[in-house]
Amino acid sequence: MSDRITIIPQPITPLRSPDLQNKQPGATRSVGSFDQLLQNKIDQGGVKFSRHAVDRMNSRGIQFSPDQLQRLEQAVSQVQAKGGRESLVMIDDTALVVSVKNDTVVTVVDKDQLKNNVFTKIDSAVIA
Repeated sequence: MSDRITIIPQPITPLRSPDLQNKQPGATRSVGSFDQLLQNKIDQGGVKFSRHAVDRMNSRGIQFSPDQLQRLEQAVSQVQAKGGRESLVMIDDTALVVSVKNDTVVTVVDKDQLKNNVFTKIDSAVIA
């Protein structure tokens, strides 16, 4: 008598969800593939505004024109090319602290709040 256990390999078949069983071959999902979603995100690009920055803009009545947003994009690209990570970007009379690595505006300060204000944790500054 032997103490060996013999295991006979069995093929594993994936379970099919009912949604997939009813679909016709070649039908595409309305959401799109991962590649399409990723490409859409990449194409959107641009600098985002954090919730804090949006709150500051709303409370201080700050709005940016398309020209100013384009200047912001260019400034962030310049800082990124130079290796900056956290930058102070001046656009006209408005200061923006930008996380370059995340392409995100962290906070926005207008002309009235610039006096006696100290910006910390930045490694670069751009006047756009």
